[in-house]
Amino acid sequence: GFEDYGPDCDSMRITAFLDIPGQDNVAPLARLEKYAFSDNIFNRQIIARGLLDVFRDFSHNDEDYLTVMAIVVRLSEDTEPTVRTELMEQIPPIGIFLQESRPNSPSAFSEYLMPIVVKYLTDPNNQVRKASQESLVILLEQGLISQNDIENKVCPILLDLSAPESDDEYKVEAVNIICKMASMVNKSTVECLLLPRFCELCGDGKLFQVRKVCAANFGDICNAVGQEATEKSLIPKFFELCSDSVWGMRKACAECFMAVSYTTSPEIRRTKLSPLFINLISDPCRWVRQAAFQSLGPFISTFANPSSAGLYIREDGTLSIRPSSPHPTGNNTNAMPCSSEEPMENNSESSTEGPSNSCTSCSENSAAQEESSVAHINSEIDLTRLTKGDNVGPCVAQDTKDCEVSNCRGMNSRVPSTEDVFNTFLYWRPPLPDISQDLELLQCKTEMHEESCSTSEAFCNNCVASSEIKKVLQSLQEHMDDPDVQAQVQVLSAALRAAHLDSVNDCGVKQDEEINGSDQEEASLSDPDHSTGNEGTLSSLPPQEETIDPSSPAIMKNVDVEELLNGTDRALEIEDNDRPFEEDKSKLQDIIPQPLLDQYLSMTDPARAQTVDTEIAKHCAYSLPGVALTLGRQNWHCLKDTYETLASDVQWKVRRTLAFSIHELAVILGDQLTAADLVPIFNGFLKDLDEVRIGVLKHLYDFLKLLHADKRREYLYQLQEFVVTDNSRNWRFRYELAEQLILILELYNPNDVYDYLRHIALTLCSDKVSEVRWISFRLVGCLHLCLPVSYIRGRRVL
Repeated sequence: GFEDYGPDCDSMRITAFLDIPGQDNVAPLARLEKYAFSDNIFNRQIIARGLLDVFRDFSHNDEDYLTVMAIVVRLSEDTEPTVRTELMEQIPPIGIFLQESRPNSPSAFSEYLMPIVVKYLTDPNNQVRKASQESLVILLEQGLISQNDIENKVCPILLDLSAPESDDEYKVEAVNIICKMASMVNKSTVECLLLPRFCELCGDGKLFQVRKVCAANFGDICNAVGQEATEKSLIPKFFELCSDSVWGMRKACAECFMAVSYTTSPEIRRTKLSPLFINLISDPCRWVRQAAFQSLGPFISTFANPSSAGLYIREDGTLSIRPSSPHPTGNNTNAMPCSSEEPMENNSESSTEGPSNSCTSCSENSAAQEESSVAHINSEIDLTRLTKGDNVGPCVAQDTKDCEVSNCRGMNSRVPSTEDVFNTFLYWRPPLPDISQDLELLQCKTEMHEESCSTSEAFCNNCVASSEIKKVLQSLQEHMDDPDVQAQVQVLSAALRAAHLDSVNDCGVKQDEEINGSDQEEASLSDPDHSTGNEGTLSSLPPQEETIDPSSPAIMKNVDVEELLNGTDRALEIEDNDRPFEEDKSKLQDIIPQPLLDQYLSMTDPARAQTVDTEIAKHCAYSLPGVALTLGRQNWHCLKDTYETLASDVQWKVRRTLAFSIHELAVILGDQLTAADLVPIFNGFLKDLDEVRIGVLKHLYDFLKLLHADKRREYLYQLQEFVVTDNSRNWRFRYELAEQLILILELYNPNDVYDYLRHIALTLCSDKVSEVRWISFRLVGCLHLCLPVSYIRGRRVL
């Protein structure tokens, strides 16, 4: 029979022997049946292996087609495991062929072949079961199994195999199939038939292998059943698996954490999953911590909302900038901060009133005018606190000098419009009264107010500092469970008390100076000769602060020198402690839970590489664009230091990872932050190793097109450096350069193309490698199209 067919005959038509007339003069179909049930095992294996060709030969006739089906059913009962395995491996391609050739009779597959697949799931031979499991998954992926067969044939056998009294080996295999098929079947089928058994298996106390399979595929089940069923049934089981005594379960949970978080609501993600993930990061097992840190960036990315950052994800998965909608000119409330908008609103309101009304009101009602000026001064003080910090005193004095004059003259100083050239009211109104004396009086008041402001400048500074400390303390009240936060609160409380004490001391000192100054004036007026005669004596006396009467109640707080020294030391200590706190404060945000961000920023700590994973910095660099997208460009200051640390990492793999993603980060940050923070790092990558430079080169066009024209033109001088590589045999580097230059041509004008890019193209055309020369010739063709014809002829460029 089959002496000419060996194991390497897969490329041949295996059933060609059926067409050769033999000495027995038997029809091909009868000859097939004869060899299918031969005593020779090899003959039966060849028939099972060539069943697809058999169906192709006999599927045109319905009677022959049913005869072949009957032979397949009888062959499935073969006692030899290898025959059954060969048969099962042929069922998926046979099912695909029957779906294409006989779409009008799908019942044949369900009636003849599906029972074989289901029966082999319980076969005693392990190899046969594995083949049947793989075939079942392929059939589900191709959609060859009807919904009726899934619910009535496949699911019942899987539920029987995963029952508590089932064999352990069968149970593990059944759980694996349930997890794989969950994403391929109807959602209602999973919720009604498979989800209750899956939740039961998650708490299986007999076999940890069952729980491990459930933990490894937990994200797929959550994605299959949706948010409601996940939060109701699966999240409690997930908490149990994350606290399992076997570290393999906790590690599997950490690996699928992002998929679970993706199917939950933002509230559950923030309030329940975030603390759970922090527990995994601090797990005593190093392998669990390693998996948790690897999943930290992807988990943070589930908090992302690209639309809030002005971005959107295209259908092909690329990140793009959302076109900004034009804002109405009269309602542009987001163009500037509130602190800069309030004076504009005041000016606009006053501009609506006529100039005569404003000046007349100034002369007729000076009391109202003083009240309005005081209100204006107070508003300016608040604004300067928001914009300039502690520099309050000079601003107040300057505003006090100009406020009244601006109220009367501010509207007249503006450029009049065409409607204001002639106005009957302005023409026929009575002349304005003389207010020069009022202005002189106001100037005197202003000078007095300026002196008072200079004396209270320190007091204002203390008030501003106290208010800032109070705001920070209020923001930390939500995280009082953290010991680090408790320590920071203690430090800030001490700083607040110190600021209050300094303000009280300043008030006391000023009062003392006023009292002593008045006493000295009275003494000099009553006895001028005595004061003159004792001038030398007074100059030899110690300073006035040291000779103050200690009985004065206003001075009692300053007599203790030790207290002053302790207060000074304490203030210096608080100042030193505030410096790192200010750095930590710059990393505060409200997009994601702060502990998650703190853990992510700690991935660049060298101690993490020793206690967690040697490549933890690479994982941090890999997920940094996703974290930056989540936080948005308004919170880039939280990641800036971390990014700079990664960009200068000693491992070239870390820098290579950043180089491959710097163009995506530039899209997220925008042109201003890119020019300020990414361009210097990009320039450093250009001078790095070839393994790092290739990452920049592959996306050179994507990065350069995001820069301004003047900044982009600076890189014309550096493109020539890409021709030189560390290894001259690295021809793919030069090939990539030619491909990028084809795209870069559109970014520059013809003069720059001729002066800079033309030389690079000619150099690449003479490369030693033919592939580089071919792509370079294409570059030259694109360069011809880029330059005008007259330009080429005039300069004879090529």
